[in-house]
Amino acid sequence: MKKVITYGTFDVLHHGHVNLLRRARELGDYLIVGVTSEYYDKARGKLNVRKSLLERVGDVQETGLADKVIIEEYEGQKIDDIQRYEVEVFAIGSDWLGKFDYLQEYCRVVYLERTKDISSTMIRDKTRQVVEIGIIGSGRIAGRFVPESKYVSGIDVAGVYNPRGEAAAAFRDRHELRFSSDVFDAFLSRVEAVYVASPHPTHAGYIRRALLAGKHVLCEKPMVLTAGEAVELYALAAARGLVLLEALKSAYCPGFKRLVSLLKSGAIGQIRDVAASFSKLVEGRPREMTREQAGGSVTELGSYVLLPVIKLLGVNYRRAFFYSCCNEEDVDIFTRGIIEYPSATASFKVGLGVKTEGDLVVSGTRGYAYVPAPWWKTEYFELRHENRNDVKKHFYRFDGDGLRYEIDEFLRLIRDEQPRHSYLFAPEESVAAARLIELFREGENTTRMG
Repeated sequence: MKKVITYGTFDVLHHGHVNLLRRARELGDYLIVGVTSEYYDKARGKLNVRKSLLERVGDVQETGLADKVIIEEYEGQKIDDIQRYEVEVFAIGSDWLGKFDYLQEYCRVVYLERTKDISSTMIRDKTRQVVEIGIIGSGRIAGRFVPESKYVSGIDVAGVYNPRGEAAAAFRDRHELRFSSDVFDAFLSRVEAVYVASPHPTHAGYIRRALLAGKHVLCEKPMVLTAGEAVELYALAAARGLVLLEALKSAYCPGFKRLVSLLKSGAIGQIRDVAASFSKLVEGRPREMTREQAGGSVTELGSYVLLPVIKLLGVNYRRAFFYSCCNEEDVDIFTRGIIEYPSATASFKVGLGVKTEGDLVVSGTRGYAYVPAPWWKTEYFELRHENRNDVKKHFYRFDGDGLRYEIDEFLRLIRDEQPRHSYLFAPEESVAAARLIELFREGENTTRMG
């Protein structure tokens, strides 16, 4: 008897899952299906699993395709299961291509091509729980979105749009999506929501067209380059009952959420200063360093460092001052900002051509918070006090590239229906960040150095 084994969460079981099980079964005479436990899902960074383990096991059994269902509870269990059950074939979806090559020592490994003929009707009518999303843009960040989406239950990345059709098709094939398009309206007609990962200057136009077409929108930071555009688009989303969320991953990750809650509750007393830094060195003339693509340190990294300032001190700042070093094209490669509040100050440093420590320090009247680099991937922070015995250390998970956290929040807003905006990065906070970026781009209180 030739035994085959496959694994999965199998949450919101749909036609694609069933097809995978059927094709796995065709590889042998006996199919074993491993269903991940809640604990293991959490350990591997899987978010938003909606059904219980018993429900998911029941769904798999109801397909009639599994001869045996087992529970996957720990990392490394696949090797144990293959040997225990004398399995000859391990089968998994091709979206995990290469991930399980290490199992070839124990059995044959087969990557099954993703089912590309699942229609919107199949997913929407059979489950009412899976959101089909399309990606606008096919660059580096778009490429990270697809694998990150696999760790969030209830989302299906269906297709990609790029006005350059060849680039869209290459992205589609690389990530095994069902379709690609270079016609925007045709693209919109095939999805329920969009993720905007195109160059900064194009964001506002794509968001507006998507909202007018009735699509929910998750947009990369900076969402827009002016406060006026932000106000307009949030109002349009609200009027149409749609979700518009700025994809600033740090705002939605567990560690940063906890940090904000503790500090706002008075853990270090009254907050008097916030200092945040973020830098990375880039070479050559990539998009991030070109004026025509609205490049520069502030537009690329400013959203991150403005996040803790606005979350902790609010949107009602008095004035902002900027000090920048620019390259020969007058694109800022390093900027320091000072922001005045009625009873506090804030400062930030961002750099694409200058390197600095990427930490976050929040000063209060009873202590301070220290988050080491890279603070925007908050995994650890300390609340420090005058008495060193009172220091509190906090540890949290930050899995993968972190995009799974913004995807999870986006899906939550779509499903919950009311309210349609996130308290983790509220529209007024997004508008305030856009205004500060706009002030810098307009040269308001800006000193150019070097």
